[in-house]
Amino acid sequence: MKKRWSVFLAVVLGVSLLGACGTNTVNNNGNTATVTPVMEATQTPTETAEATAAVEPSETVEPTAEPVEETQKLEISIAALKGPTAIGMVELMEKSDAGETKNNYTFSILGAADEVSTGLVKGDYTFAAIPSNLASVLYNKTEGALEVVAVNTLGVLYILETGDSIQSVEDLKGKTIYSMGKGTTPEFTLNYLLQSAGIDPEKDVTIEYKSEATEVAALLSSGEDVIAMLPQPYVTTVMMQNEAVRIALDVTKEWETYTGDASTIVTGVVVAQKSFMEENKEAADAFLSEYAASASYVTANIEEASALVENYGIFSAAVAKSAIPYCNIVFIQGAEMKEKITSYLQVLYDQLPASVGGAMPGDDFYYIP
Repeated sequence: MKKRWSVFLAVVLGVSLLGACGTNTVNNNGNTATVTPVMEATQTPTETAEATAAVEPSETVEPTAEPVEETQKLEISIAALKGPTAIGMVELMEKSDAGETKNNYTFSILGAADEVSTGLVKGDYTFAAIPSNLASVLYNKTEGALEVVAVNTLGVLYILETGDSIQSVEDLKGKTIYSMGKGTTPEFTLNYLLQSAGIDPEKDVTIEYKSEATEVAALLSSGEDVIAMLPQPYVTTVMMQNEAVRIALDVTKEWETYTGDASTIVTGVVVAQKSFMEENKEAADAFLSEYAASASYVTANIEEASALVENYGIFSAAVAKSAIPYCNIVFIQGAEMKEKITSYLQVLYDQLPASVGGAMPGDDFYYIP
């Protein structure tokens, strides 16, 4: 009796041990599951072992890879003068605000060139849209710390008057001319035109420079027999406010009359801190690509772009809509950029070396992608 009882206990213990032995696999959820072989009542221990060996091992599912973290966006500061250079940026400004740009951009729209110059020299701005000759001056002043990366504005200057006395550059002799941009592109462009027409800017005319274009515009809007040189879109603003104001001369056309095909006016360029361009090439090229797309958008979608111009407090939508076709907004890079800037600066240098900083800039002044 004791012997039978011992046999029974041994069989029960054996079955319990077989039930406790399982195969661990990884299921689709990445959790460990236990697969237990089942022994039918009619199987012997030997048959059970053979059946267990015949079961194919479960397929192991690799854990899902961790998502790759996005490259951290850089903080990039950008300055522009209130005018065509700022207008070309408006779509980029909107995309930046919506978080749709490859980096984070902070825009400063300023009224005077010296404000931008100070910030650039101090390193407050990574990129800036400034007059082309000022870019050369700052390049020389900083011993090559800045470089030009694109032309963004061609000729936008016009001679306006409230009378009907100016039909040619020669007619400016003996007149008082109001302008803005002393020490930058407008001053040297006007001087070149006057000299080309045989007029001495120091003796034969009186040129009064104001710190901002808005001051010149105000004089035209309220005065009589006023002659002034202004860029777009201030030209459109003044003409909308005072019907007596007319465009007397297109400065770009007059320039090309004297220079032929040798050069054209390059009003504005985009400059960058050279150290940033060298250390953050991918981010720099991304900005240039996004800026180029913005300039194209503005010229192709004038009504929508005009609304953005007003939204960012640059000009009213009505002014922008009329002015954009005459603002010569472009985005030119590479060899063509270098050719246009070099030929324009050479004319200024021949007139007055100080206008480009005392020396023509070297090849390292030009960023060629």
